[in-house]
Amino acid sequence: MMGYEQHCKWMTQAIALAAEAGVAGEVPVGALIVGPEGSCIATAGNQRERQHDPTAHAEILVLQQAARHLQRWQLQDCTLYVTLEPCPMCAGAIVQARLGELVYGADDPKTGAVRTVLNLPDSAASFHRLKVLGGILEADCRQQLQSWFAQRR
Repeated sequence: MMGYEQHCKWMTQAIALAAEAGVAGEVPVGALIVGPEGSCIATAGNQRERQHDPTAHAEILVLQQAARHLQRWQLQDCTLYVTLEPCPMCAGAIVQARLGELVYGADDPKTGAVRTVLNLPDSAASFHRLKVLGGILEADCRQQLQSWFAQRR
């Protein structure tokens, strides 16, 4: 079990990944997965624009990388860190991967599907009970997104 400082360390790295995505013209969302040994096994920022792929969200990309790294699709002993609460597509993929824990930064009042708009992990549609911790470095994550969008208006 990781403590608050460890969660902040990993979220800081996710924020850096989000910044890289933002510089590349993507909505700045970053994600990483910490594997069973306690080290980072997958990193990504959003890549929808660069890949011309509506599914290239940071969460989907790290789930794919982690599964390849571990040579299995079940990630019950892994923790996913992401700067923004996952959308319905990503929340569904997280449940399908049997992820052990999800840690996210800012709530998403428009499309959040973990706690804010929907609660997919705790719904009848989910056969897997996901441990969720939201609000880690929330202000930093929210500010990063707000600044990026403000520069584009």
